[in-house]
Amino acid sequence: MGVQGLWSLLEEYNQIYQDIHFWDSKLVVDGTNLAHLLYNRANLDQNHGGEYLAFQAEVKAFFKTLDDCQIKAYVVIDGGSGTSDIKLNHRMDRQRKRVKKIPDALKGGKKGFYALFTTTVFEETLNDMKVPLVRCFREADGQLAALAKKWSCPVLSRDSDFYIYDLPEGFLPLDHFQMDSVKASGARSCISCKRYTTSRFCTLFNIGHQLLPVFATLAGNDYDILRNVKWDRYVPEGSPKMKSKSPRLVGLLSWLGARTDRTTEDTLTAAMALIPNISQQARTEMRTEVQNAMLEYRLPSSSLRRFFSEGTVPPLPPEIWSWVPEWVRVSLARGDLGAKILDYDILVHRRKFLRIQVECSVLQSSNLTSRPIRQVMYGLLLGQGEGEVEEWDRDGLELVSVKVQPLVQGAAQTLRLDSLPQADPAVRLQVCLETLGVEEETLEGVPAHLRLPVAVTRYWLRRASPEPTVLKALLMVMVQGELNRRTGGATGWQGVTSHNPHPLDGVVAQSFNQWQACLKDTSQLNLLLCKPLPEPHYAWLYQGRLVHRRQKQLLNREPEEILHDPRFRRLYRRLLGAVTQPDPGANRRAGGPEAQLRASTEHLHLNTQDEEEEEKELGGAEGLDQGSDGSRVEVKSRRRKQQREGWE
Repeated sequence: MGVQGLWSLLEEYNQIYQDIHFWDSKLVVDGTNLAHLLYNRANLDQNHGGEYLAFQAEVKAFFKTLDDCQIKAYVVIDGGSGTSDIKLNHRMDRQRKRVKKIPDALKGGKKGFYALFTTTVFEETLNDMKVPLVRCFREADGQLAALAKKWSCPVLSRDSDFYIYDLPEGFLPLDHFQMDSVKASGARSCISCKRYTTSRFCTLFNIGHQLLPVFATLAGNDYDILRNVKWDRYVPEGSPKMKSKSPRLVGLLSWLGARTDRTTEDTLTAAMALIPNISQQARTEMRTEVQNAMLEYRLPSSSLRRFFSEGTVPPLPPEIWSWVPEWVRVSLARGDLGAKILDYDILVHRRKFLRIQVECSVLQSSNLTSRPIRQVMYGLLLGQGEGEVEEWDRDGLELVSVKVQPLVQGAAQTLRLDSLPQADPAVRLQVCLETLGVEEETLEGVPAHLRLPVAVTRYWLRRASPEPTVLKALLMVMVQGELNRRTGGATGWQGVTSHNPHPLDGVVAQSFNQWQACLKDTSQLNLLLCKPLPEPHYAWLYQGRLVHRRQKQLLNREPEEILHDPRFRRLYRRLLGAVTQPDPGANRRAGGPEAQLRASTEHLHLNTQDEEEEEKELGGAEGLDQGSDGSRVEVKSRRRKQQREGWE
């Protein structure tokens, strides 16, 4: 839920914190908070679509620091929003604010637009580093706190809810966790940080522990009616607290501290009486809502301890147990299903908030291009005829909702959610490729982990609006990333990563955003289908500032005039050919960008020696045809002569 302004208040009363040197301990980590803080703290660009490789380096450095200090991290990531709609208005307000920030962001200002693959790269990096990780089905705060209490270790987060939970070893605010300043303590290394405990808070403000949930709920922003109470009038006259920059919170704490009854029920009754200009019925209803909200601060039994120690998957809430198959529950907890594929919003509320990106606001939202992909995913999750999904997205600079029909068609009609892992891999692959309008044979010769982005790029090239002119820049950066990933290189290709106030070309940004939206939705569909296509290495696929810079360079040059490496030339030509070659099953636009690019790439056909050298570098045809689940993904072969004739 969160208590807006509480962090700022406690910065005024910083004596509430205890300075400690932290080492040799378990640590429960709020993964969602940490991912965003690391991205922000590195000052990475947020307006060009993401600086994923630089972000991955930040994540690796952070967890290496913990390891150096013998701190064992257990990362917990939020799932959905929960069954209650208490915070719906607050979520919609935040979305509206993001939409309104788009014009300023296009000019180079206004941060806060987290790139689509931030959480994906974060989870991917932690899995590579073998850091214990779990994804909760709904909001994770209660489970984080319960696990920390069970293990008697602190929580690392910046969520203000952790100022309310009573934790034996306290709460370590991320903003005071000095991960860049590791100190030696004898033969050991440690991290300087500040620790917060509720006992110090209650002593400072003279309130009982039992009133902390009352304080948090009355101070929250989830209820418009409660904002009408003028808490600042309860700040004592002549008190130094009158100079506080948070008079509303100080007044509420002063009111709570001055009460003599101190019981939760009596305090609630008195607080409800302070709400002006409402009926008794409305007052009673508000009291019930506040009481229900307070339950969020009652610690549940920890269901994560056994997951981390024994691999036992946490149970789902009983109200949706029958809706979610066992394999989905296991995959979700382990992070195999990625972010936001399954949550209460979709399953219970039939609702999805789409990510807002920085783009030309007079054009359609970049999310529209990938809507058909999401419809197939909704169909697999919900079935056809089970109700529409309400998608919240921008229209111009307004937040609007659109009813979207789940689709179950083609090969997908033979699949059931509860038995997807047992379904024929060829059928699961067919569903993925049918959704993208891509024929299997067009992926021949493409490295296995690049097939998904190549297939997405073919889909995007045909459906994006306006017609994209950025294909070469996109493939150029993709190939550079792949070659650097193989060789262990990085410096020199990711470009300038820090956030600088330079204006964006809104139309170019729109094209790149549409591609990322298509990749994001396809990646989630692919995960739901149990990975018929191997997952790509997302951190190496796209670098926002670099790809925008390459687009400017390519206005009057060709990629091979910029990069002369023969390995680059061979892989670039192969991917470009796979994306632009004719596909009899695709609905191509006559004279569109595909046809124009095909005409402009006739000179790029490889000779036999080039192709043989490339296959040797890429591991040969056998290495290219391995699916992610170990089974062979059969790709129909054609003679190279036929392939060349098709290109021409």
